[in-house]
Amino acid sequence: MKRILMLVVVASLSACAVHTHNSGSIYGPRQVQNEQTVRMGYVESVREVMIDRGQSGVGTAAGAALGGLAAGSAIGKGNGAVAAAIVGAVAGGMIGQNMERNASMVRGLEITVRLDNGDLKAITQDADEPFQSGERVRLLSNGRTTRVTH
Repeated sequence: MKRILMLVVVASLSACAVHTHNSGSIYGPRQVQNEQTVRMGYVESVREVMIDRGQSGVGTAAGAALGGLAAGSAIGKGNGAVAAAIVGAVAGGMIGQNMERNASMVRGLEITVRLDNGDLKAITQDADEPFQSGERVRLLSNGRTTRVTH
């Protein structure tokens, strides 16, 4: 029982570490004080997309552990409690997986930019800043990632 509770706590805490940002406005610690190439252009088009940040399995594990604990301790004794714990774990795991899947999906924008040199580039990032067709923007690139900013 203590092991399962410990697993739930560790899994819940590790869920905090998997969240990444794909924002044009949020810089991680490794991105600051690094030189970036700046290119200028105009927004050709903007399309709303969904960004799937991926699943860590924490939702499934936590849901299974909680479901097993809740059902096993609430229903029956002996073999009945074991059977209820198994059913609760399966149901809890499915619910936890679905919750994590929904939480991992975020709104994004696919921004197509015509650079001043005529090249056409498309960048996908979080939809935390609005962009309009015809708007003048900057593309900031560090050789690995590119972001669109005003």
